[in-house]
Amino acid sequence: MTQADRRIEDLLRSGVRQRVHPGAVWAVGDADGTRDSGAVGLLDPGRPGDPMRLDTPFDLASLTKILAVWSVIGTLVEAGKLETRMPLGSFWPEVAGHPLAAVTAHQLLTHTAGLPLRANLRKLYGSDPQDVRDGVLHEAPRRPPGEAVEYTDRAALVLGYLAEHLADRPLDRLATERVWSPLGMTCTRFGPLPADTAARCAPTEYDDTTGAHLRGTVHDFSARLLGGVCGISGVFSVADDLARFLRHLLSPAEGSFGPTWVKDSLRLHTGELTPARGLFWHPAPGTTPGEDIWTHYGFTGTGMWVSPKQGRWAVLLTNKLYYGRDRAPITVIRDGFRAAAFARP
Repeated sequence: MTQADRRIEDLLRSGVRQRVHPGAVWAVGDADGTRDSGAVGLLDPGRPGDPMRLDTPFDLASLTKILAVWSVIGTLVEAGKLETRMPLGSFWPEVAGHPLAAVTAHQLLTHTAGLPLRANLRKLYGSDPQDVRDGVLHEAPRRPPGEAVEYTDRAALVLGYLAEHLADRPLDRLATERVWSPLGMTCTRFGPLPADTAARCAPTEYDDTTGAHLRGTVHDFSARLLGGVCGISGVFSVADDLARFLRHLLSPAEGSFGPTWVKDSLRLHTGELTPARGLFWHPAPGTTPGEDIWTHYGFTGTGMWVSPKQGRWAVLLTNKLYYGRDRAPITVIRDGFRAAAFARP
């Protein structure tokens, strides 16, 4: 075990002891494959004989925005099906004549579209999926497009709807056909998971309605409202599949999205606005532009990092929501993990 590996293992075991997360799975690698990986802690503190495993499925939360939406949009852009700087209303009848018509896919990808910050889907639009779709696509922005960088789940939700419109397929099929199957990501899918797979899944938050922690059912309420499939959240996966995905970013092969999309996404697009953003990806906190480390996080306690300049990627999967929603402790763990993973020789 290298010094960096020991730092990672010690960090994640301290997170278990301090009840930041019940357990964690991690992996670090390059374009050729996984160099080091590990699993610490328990799958579920209520089952002390059940350790966390390298092949444990996790609710990835907002990593869905990368694994499904960003990647599928990339395939559409590279196929000439989407010009990201064209106003949506110029080619999408559902939004023509509504405020969203003036917004571009590029603004959605950089979180500069001015959309409402909260989803509030059931409260605003009810529980019918078509009513939700209509409401989201016809809602007025909270500020003019291009004025500020404000992270909102709605950006991915709208882009997911856009992908479905352009390809005439639901988002789960698009992600499977265009991204996951070509990359060999056989354990990646939208939930809810089949019972046998759900039994192996890392549990997340306690659900008052069932009297148990969610396991194999997406934590995000908006995704549950929409049947488990939407641009916001809903994807479950394992570390090995995420390694395949990140390896592809460093050395795009035939199929799926290509190097042009990756290169364009992993650079700054927000000018003087802050916080800085690429296309859905953003610079890792605590790093410099010269380090070229990009990241995306998931609310359940997940994270991915990639650096084309360093030729390295890293994955950290935890189920921190098992203990609560306080973000500060997992932020310390994530930053420490990233520092160790990218300080390796």
